[in-house]
Amino acid sequence: MTFVLAGLTGLGVLLTASPWLWPRRERREPSRLLRPVRDRLVQAGLERVGVGMFVAVSGLLGLVGGVTAWATLPVLALAVAIGAACAALPAVVVAVRARARRRAHRVVWPDVVDHLVSAVRSGLSLPDSVIALAHTGPEETRAAFRSFADDYAASSNFSLALDDLKSRLADPVADRIVETLRMARDVGGSELPTVLRSLSGYLRQQEALRSEVEARQSWVVNAARLGVAAPWIVLVLLSTRPEAAMAYNAPAGVALIVVGVGVTVVAYRIMIGIGRLPEERRWFG
Repeated sequence: MTFVLAGLTGLGVLLTASPWLWPRRERREPSRLLRPVRDRLVQAGLERVGVGMFVAVSGLLGLVGGVTAWATLPVLALAVAIGAACAALPAVVVAVRARARRRAHRVVWPDVVDHLVSAVRSGLSLPDSVIALAHTGPEETRAAFRSFADDYAASSNFSLALDDLKSRLADPVADRIVETLRMARDVGGSELPTVLRSLSGYLRQQEALRSEVEARQSWVVNAARLGVAAPWIVLVLLSTRPEAAMAYNAPAGVALIVVGVGVTVVAYRIMIGIGRLPEERRWFG
C-alpha cells in the first residue's frame, strides 16, 4: 500500500508540473530573461525541448551529481561544487552543440544567398524563391525552409512565415537575410540581386577571416580547459584519503574550496574571453 501511495503521489506531482515540463508547441514567446536560453536550444537543434524541461533536467542532474559525490567523497563543499558543475553540464553541452551548428551554418549561408539570387533572377517570386531553398538549398537548412513552405501554404502570409523562419533558425545571419527579403517585399525595388550578392561576398570574407583567427587562438581555449580541470582532478584524488577529507571539511578547507571555485570560474571566463571571438548578436530577433 505504501508503494501505491508513493507512486500516486509521484504521478500527481508529475502531472502538476507537466504544463511547464512539456509545454504546447503554440506556447507564447518566452520572457526576455528566458529568451537567450530558448534561442540557444534552437541553435543547438533542440527546439522541441522546453525551457522548463531544460531547467528541470539541469537541476535533477545537479542533485544526482551532488548526492553521488557526497556518497563517494565525504567532503561537503566539494560535493556541492560537483553538484553545481553537474547542473551546469547541460548548459555546456547545449552551448557546444549550438556553437558547432552555428559554425556549420556560417559556411552555408553564402550558398543560401546565392541560391536566392539565382531564383530571383530566374523570375520566381520572393515566396517561391524562399520555398525553393527547401529542395535546392544546403542540407543543413532545408528543414527550416520546408517548415516555412508549410507555414506559407497554410496562411499565405509572407511576413508571418518569415517571423516563424527566424525563430526556427535563431541565427544573426539568417535575421539579416530575412529582413532583407521582407524589405524587398514591402517596398519593392530591382536591386535585391545586387544586395544579396554583396551580402554573399561579405559573408564569405567574414567566415574566412574568422576561421583563421579561431585556428590560431584555439590553443588559448585548450589551455584554459586544461588549467581548469587539472587542480580539481588532484583535489578529488586527495579527497579519497580520510585525513584529507577531514581537513577539507574543516572551516579552512571549506573556505579553500569556495575560493578555489570562484577563482576557477573567473579565470576560465577571462581565458575564454581572450581566446574566443565574440558571437554576433541577433539585432533583428
